[in-house]
Amino acid sequence: MAGPVLNIHDVSQAIQLALGPVFLLTGIAGILNVMAGRLARIIDRGRQLTEGAPQAAALQAALAPHAQAGLLDELRSLERRRHLASAAITACTLAALLVCMVIAALFLEVILDVPLKWLVGLLFTGATLALVVGLALFLREVHLATRTIRIAAPVAGTTGGASSGGAPGA
Repeated sequence: MAGPVLNIHDVSQAIQLALGPVFLLTGIAGILNVMAGRLARIIDRGRQLTEGAPQAAALQAALAPHAQAGLLDELRSLERRRHLASAAITACTLAALLVCMVIAALFLEVILDVPLKWLVGLLFTGATLALVVGLALFLREVHLATRTIRIAAPVAGTTGGASSGGAPGA
């Protein structure tokens, strides 16, 4: 019993249809790279604050109560940002996996000569929604980072940290 004959034109059409999702996959990979870099920086900062040099524990004990509270606030913020970045990476990875399944379904449709348009549509919709969720979580992490950042600008005309009548230091 002979199986269905695979037409080379059908395969080339499947390749053409798969090019769009492949470009989307490339874009998602770039986004994941940026997100992974941010997550690494968040983790590094948390380690710097908690695992620093051996004298860090002595320094923390010597800190004034308000400075200790500031340190705890920063650690809480870093933990929240770490959670958001991790969730964003998970959602975007899910989007990439769903796009891979779209590509596979496009080829299976041609090879098996089975109508899978409903599956392709469902997978692509899921990929798009997962990407939207991932980008929204990433945006939330960026907003949290910019809201909690403290940039201490030096006051002009000061030496040794003493203020000479200018604005108080941060």
